[in-house]
Amino acid sequence: MSLIVDLFREFAILSFVAFGGATALLPEMHRVVVENHQWLDDTTFTHLYAIAQAAPGPNVLVVTLIGWHVAGLGGALAATLAMCLPMSVLIYLLIDRWESFAGKRWQRAISIGVAPLAVGLVFSGATLISQAAGLGLAAWLLLAATVLANLKTGLHPLWFIGVGALLGLLGLV
Repeated sequence: MSLIVDLFREFAILSFVAFGGATALLPEMHRVVVENHQWLDDTTFTHLYAIAQAAPGPNVLVVTLIGWHVAGLGGALAATLAMCLPMSVLIYLLIDRWESFAGKRWQRAISIGVAPLAVGLVFSGATLISQAAGLGLAAWLLLAATVLANLKTGLHPLWFIGVGALLGLLGLV
């Protein structure tokens, strides 16, 4: 039971800085789950993230999978509730107050300032996962080609995923 309480506490704290969603918290989740508590190793953490991204649904699924791996069903429920519930309650309690300040200079400044913060946190998470995945030169070249093609064409992202999967199946990446 102590492990489930620890999971809830750690993810509840993380929930208050989840600008950009659960993916933006990957570096901090990694620090808490892998480095501080040693509940998972690097490889398992990366695999759980990959499974969460491959499955349909919200990005918070990685939190559920971590909880499940660490403490079974109770851990999955505790981690997911901890990530979703505290901030949801806070937002529910504060949304009317926030809306009453609509148009104020400081409110616009906060809204504008949070956007680059979220982008930076998501980029930090992507960097962590790419380092843990141990990408080789071919994978980095594929990444660069995908970014360029995505910026220059109107292709649906599923085409890029399909090409990456095919290159992986062929052993080229």
